[in-house]
Amino acid sequence: MLQEKSPSRAAVPVPSAGELRRGELAAFLRSRRERVSPEQAGLPRGPRRRTPGLRREEVAHLAAVGVTWYTWLEQARDIKVSAQVLDAVARALMLDGGERSHLFALADTVDPMPDTHCSSVSPDLRMMLKGLEPFPAVVQNARYDILAYNHAYAQLMCDLDALPREEHNCMWLTFTNADIRATFVDREETNRAMAAKFRASMAEHIAEPAWKCLLKRLLDASPEFRALWARHEVAPPTAYRTRRFWHPEAGLLRLNHTSLWTGPHPGARLLTFTPADEETRAGLELLNALNRPSA
Repeated sequence: MLQEKSPSRAAVPVPSAGELRRGELAAFLRSRRERVSPEQAGLPRGPRRRTPGLRREEVAHLAAVGVTWYTWLEQARDIKVSAQVLDAVARALMLDGGERSHLFALADTVDPMPDTHCSSVSPDLRMMLKGLEPFPAVVQNARYDILAYNHAYAQLMCDLDALPREEHNCMWLTFTNADIRATFVDREETNRAMAAKFRASMAEHIAEPAWKCLLKRLLDASPEFRALWARHEVAPPTAYRTRRFWHPEAGLLRLNHTSLWTGPHPGARLLTFTPADEETRAGLELLNALNRPSA
């Protein structure tokens, strides 16, 4: 007598690494979206709100992305996610540094704005920054991210400590920060030089997400930068050594700046501002005396 064969169980498909990562990404985005209130995002609450935090369409609006695309992202769809869009979503959801890093890791994408703490800024280099006062000094990378600076540099520019980390970039500050722009005596020449230097530096990094993201932010935020960028001018980092600043406490400051590379070109560099005349030296010493940080 023949025995009936029991129906074989269908093999349960094992999720791939990509599927697992997309699922985690979707859950993480939902949890962060539900945490942000409309009031925190500067949006009206409105009647009949059932979502504990922001709606999907509100996140899409704040990040300037399509509602359908963002919905697919929260549904763990297999879609391409660019670094620029993830950066916008991170801002819309008000992610802190750890959450932002987690978001980019789950999306398997390089963060275009990683933590500006740089291992190349050693304790010895920070000691040099402090020792150069009252002369302003800053450590930048080739993308003009501000990695470290002394108190004199902060006094020359603005209260850098009060600015969000993602704004610690000289290109961004030059074209979007009203306080810093007001200090430039030769603003048109300075901004033209900055755009030309940035284009020359970007030639070796043109496909890198961090550079592309910064370029997009500048093009979106500054009509002046867009016009200068369209000129395709280039200049080396050492061009235009003398700059003139107007400071409300110290008056006119004429400063020569010198780049000292801390590693292989074009890596991080120590940028120092030294007085071009005795009046500027006196002005820097005055600033140092008036605004010396308390111990």
